[in-house]
Parts: sequence; C-alpha cells; structure tokens
Amino acid sequence: MRGVGPLVAAVTALWALVVLISQVWAEPPLSPVGTIVAGVLLTNVAILGYGSSLRGPRQQRVRARPNREDTERRAELPERPVGLTDEVVDAAVELLLPLLGGDAVSITDRQHMLAFAGPGHDHHAPGTPLYAPAREEVLATGRTVTVTGRDGDVIRCPQPGCPLRSAAIAALRVGEEVIGSVTVYRGTDDPPEPDLVEAAARILSLHLSVAELQATQQHYLDFELDALRAQINPHFLFNTLNTIASRIRTDPEDARQLLVRLADFFRYAVRQQGQFADFSHEYAFVRTYVTLEQARFGDRLQVEYDIDPAVLGAEVPVLVIQPLVENAIKHGASGKVGRTTVRLRARVDPLTRTLQVAVRDDGVGMPTATHEAVLAGRATRDDGGVGLRNIRSRLDLLFGDRHGFEVRSEPGKGTSVQLQVPLR
Repeated sequence: MRGVGPLVAAVTALWALVVLISQVWAEPPLSPVGTIVAGVLLTNVAILGYGSSLRGPRQQRVRARPNREDTERRAELPERPVGLTDEVVDAAVELLLPLLGGDAVSITDRQHMLAFAGPGHDHHAPGTPLYAPAREEVLATGRTVTVTGRDGDVIRCPQPGCPLRSAAIAALRVGEEVIGSVTVYRGTDDPPEPDLVEAAARILSLHLSVAELQATQQHYLDFELDALRAQINPHFLFNTLNTIASRIRTDPEDARQLLVRLADFFRYAVRQQGQFADFSHEYAFVRTYVTLEQARFGDRLQVEYDIDPAVLGAEVPVLVIQPLVENAIKHGASGKVGRTTVRLRARVDPLTRTLQVAVRDDGVGMPTATHEAVLAGRATRDDGGVGLRNIRSRLDLLFGDRHGFEVRSEPGKGTSVQLQVPLR
C-alpha cells in the first residue's frame, strides 16, 4: 500500500492552484462558491482515483487513449525524474487543461513530449521531439516565456494545419535543476496568462521535489512519512471539505477562511523537512488544525492552551504535537455527547533541560484493550492507538532512552498523554 505523502502533495497542489487562479489572479476574483465547488470536485477526483499521486478518472473528451504506438514511444524514452510517471503526467494535463485558460496543455522532459491534452494531440504524441525554439530558452534559463504567431510560425509545429497559434511555457524543476516544461496553448494569437502557467509549473515541481526526496533520502523521510500517514488521513480531509461545503451558502466568507486554513495546514505538513522544528511553528500548526476541527464540532469542542513563552524557541520533533491533539479530539468530541475540553500544556524544565508537553481530554477515553496495547507498544486496529504507537517508535529512534512518553486513559473519563524530550 502506498503512503499518503504523494496524495497530500497532490491535494495541496490542487487547492493552492484553485485559490491562486480564482482569488488572486482573477479580475475580479471569483465568488467563494465557485472556488469551493471547483476545489472539492478536483479533490474528489484526486482522492477517489488515488493509485498514484495525481491519478484521476480518465476523461477522453479531447485526448485519445494512448495507442500501441504511443506506448512504444514512451518505452523508448530515457529514464526520467521519479515523479514524472506516465500516470502522473497524463492525469496532470487533464486536470490543468480546464484551469489555465488554454485550449491545450503539454508536459515535457528536456527532449520529448511526455503528455498532451487538447487539439493537436494526434501529432503532439508522447515521445515526439520538441519543436518550439522558445522551449529551449525555458529549459536553458528557467524563465517563463510566451510565443505567438500565425499558423504556428513561432511555435514551429511541422504539422500542416496545426490549430495551435500561441503558447506560454514554464519550467519544471527538481530543486534548482530544470528537468522539463509545462506549456499551455491557444488557438488564437493571444497567448495564455504566463503567471498562471508558471504557478501551475511550480506546484507540479513541488510534487516532483517530494517524489525525488522520497527516492533519494528515503531513510530520512521515513519519519516524516510515517507521521503523515498517522495524522493526515482522508477522514479528516473529507470531514473538513464537508464542513466548508456546508458553509458556502450560509457564510461564504467563513468558508473562504476555512479554505485558506486548510491550504495552510497541508502546506506546512508537506513542506516540512528534517526531524525538528521550532515549537512555535508546531504550535501554529496545531492552532490551524484546531480551527478546522472547531468549525466541524462547533460548541461541542473547546480547546485550552497553557503555553510557557520559554518553549516557543525550543526545537521539537516535527508532526508530534498535532497528532496528540488529534487523538484527544478523536477520543473526545467524536464520541461524546455534549462539550469536550482538550487542554494543551507545554513547559521547559531548566533543571533537567527537557521540554514537557501534556495533552488531556475529558472524552470517552480509550478502550481497555487499546490502552494496554499502546502501553506495551503493540499493534492495534484503533486509529488513535496506531498514531500513538508510531509517535512512540519515532521518539525511540530519535532519543533512545532520553525521553519520556506516558499515556493514561480511563473509559468514560478521558485520556492524558505526557511527553518529555531533551532540549537541543
């Protein structure tokens, strides 16, 4: 079973792209209703078709199904960056086509066409050479360029009668290296908006960078990916999207704010690198998560914070505190009638030079079997138990016996998790 890291990157890219197009670059900005509907639809496409990071249901409106000749051409292509799989590029051009204001979209590596959607797909097939001289400038400099000309004189397509007359071309990167391009075409002399094409290329480049890191630094990324698998699950995403959708008509501004919070949440989770971050960053991440959950539970969920300012500059393992709060909410508000209170407390002990974090809830507590399994470090079918066990295993690898991790739970009265890690 594949991890959710690529899926998270895809969902983040889709929402960021929708917000950029509809709220930042559009003049005037689109209504919040239109933004939410577009984002929810694209998210459902990405998640329901999850098998690769950007897979969605295939729609054959403007691009024919790859034939045997296309498949043979692709098989002959040289090895490409790990994120540019056939499934990724095919789905990406289909998703980008309706968003970028063009008639056709293509993705290339440095020498060949990898995927194409729109008029002209019959001769701009996967594996064919690249024609536009402007693309060579993009691949050499990394700058976004636009080209226009009648009958393809500037695009330089050798096919007579090619309907493409103008284009905007942006670079695909892995780190600082340009590894390909995204091109949006139009059948008129008015080229697409280059800023939108560049934004789409940057978002896809983020996916490629994540994929490259997974392949080349796997033993370092295992910790982050395990944390993401444990905490950022489809249930949370779907619940939040349902909450946002329910606010569209009653409170569009609140829906827009929640959408921004959701984008911030996934952006932080995906972009975190390394094993440690400042407590202040993790604390802000927790507050963003809580805001989204409070929008869902309303008055049923109350969260109290007791944070010593001295801890804000301390370094803590990334993606550890938020899962503790998520677990408290799961075993609190999700299963309890009436109000649930979750308390987050953080202190620095100068004598032992440790950071101490406690998360408590007055919810339904863990089942006895789950609590015993967590204490013993055994596997459990309960999602919360799996999350706590993963956190404990990660702390063991990071600190050995120099940390403390204590879980107390009583059915009907709540759960308390206390974490103690050495200051760095």
